[in-house]
Amino acid sequence: MRGFFEDKDFFRALGGLWFPIALQQLIFSLLGFVTITMIGQLGETAVAAVGLSNQILFLFQLLLFGVGSGSAIFVAQFWGKRDVKNIRRVLGVCVGLSLLGASLFSFIALVVPEFALALYTTDSAVIAQGSAYLRIVGWSYVPLAITTSYAVALRSTGNVRVPVSISIAALTFGAGLSYVLIFGAFGAPAFGVLGSAVSIVLARALECVVLLTIVYARGSVVAARPREMWAFDKPFLGHVLRAVLPVTLNEIVWSVGISTYSAIYGRIGTEALAAVNIATAIEAVAFVPFVGLAGGGAVLIGNAIGADQETHSLRYARRLLQIALGAGVLIGAIILVSADALLNLYNVDATTRGYAQQILMVMACGLWIKGANSTYIIGILRAGGDVRASALIDVGPLWLVGIPLASVAAFGLGLPVPWVYLATYSDEVGKGMLATWRVFSQQWIKNLVRRVAE
Repeated sequence: MRGFFEDKDFFRALGGLWFPIALQQLIFSLLGFVTITMIGQLGETAVAAVGLSNQILFLFQLLLFGVGSGSAIFVAQFWGKRDVKNIRRVLGVCVGLSLLGASLFSFIALVVPEFALALYTTDSAVIAQGSAYLRIVGWSYVPLAITTSYAVALRSTGNVRVPVSISIAALTFGAGLSYVLIFGAFGAPAFGVLGSAVSIVLARALECVVLLTIVYARGSVVAARPREMWAFDKPFLGHVLRAVLPVTLNEIVWSVGISTYSAIYGRIGTEALAAVNIATAIEAVAFVPFVGLAGGGAVLIGNAIGADQETHSLRYARRLLQIALGAGVLIGAIILVSADALLNLYNVDATTRGYAQQILMVMACGLWIKGANSTYIIGILRAGGDVRASALIDVGPLWLVGIPLASVAAFGLGLPVPWVYLATYSDEVGKGMLATWRVFSQQWIKNLVRRVAE
């Protein structure tokens, strides 16, 4: 334990990355929590409609996360060599793939939202409100794709403050505007859930414009001209895609699995779905430290591998896991003692509240393993270039264990939603066992940029 706390270089480097990443995620999560709390004043149907509509955004964001995570492996390792030319080529691949994804999800949101939402629920009122919401929010997907690509590249080169500051400012503006447009404050018309959608579009557009302006005005490492971004040949593209596509496919398959959980909850009933949405908004805030830990750790490990310092990456991995386990136990305890007070913020009926409280109990007890798994997959295995193994570990237990057990619990046994939610943690247990074995085997360290021609 003494050696753990004496590793000052590690904590200094991790803290410089962790704090801004965690702060950004904290603001995102708090704003999401505040938004769902405001919408919660409109009743269970509004909460369920926005929650299901955000499943489409959730799928899109995870596609962006997959493309970005795969690209970040290369950017971080290239930055270990200070290879700016190839960093900008990787950025071009990332932007192109992200915009393709944005085109697909924009079509779903703007043209066929009713079809998409009908996959989750049969409640016509929820589908109607959710579709109207999606037809507005869909306009935010293209600027989000561009912003995410540049933010990933900046973060992987150690520049986390610029994208974090801009995102916090833009989304804080969006949250304030949501309040005005949802409730009609300061003499504005009250648009209800549609007011939240308008504010999201304006905030994302503002975020994108400001980020690009600062990146190019300051001549950042990622301030690539079009000819630099698209200067890759087929061998380079193929090499990058061999890492990017497994990670992206991982996120797509994983996100469809998580959306399947939402569909199961939605088929149980609107109260069950609203309870899960409330609990997951709280979980998003609780999970902030793990997002910062995995993101910061991934940069450190990627930079170390790119600089041919494998012993450093092994030490970093052990430290990250120790921190994740300790934080999971501590934060879970905080949720246990504060759950009742948090639920007082929502104007929902007794059934929904009771479900949400029981779900929070399950969440609090299982947070340590969920946080460790996030660190394993994102902070260690992917950062080390072990993309295929991490993908199998991430999605295998979900589809082979979690979804079947949750389906049996919901439809075979007819159990209430807290028990169904508990069944979903079976995939986290399986994932944790496999990830532990893989990390301690030390087979995950792969220098991907060593083989890229200059």
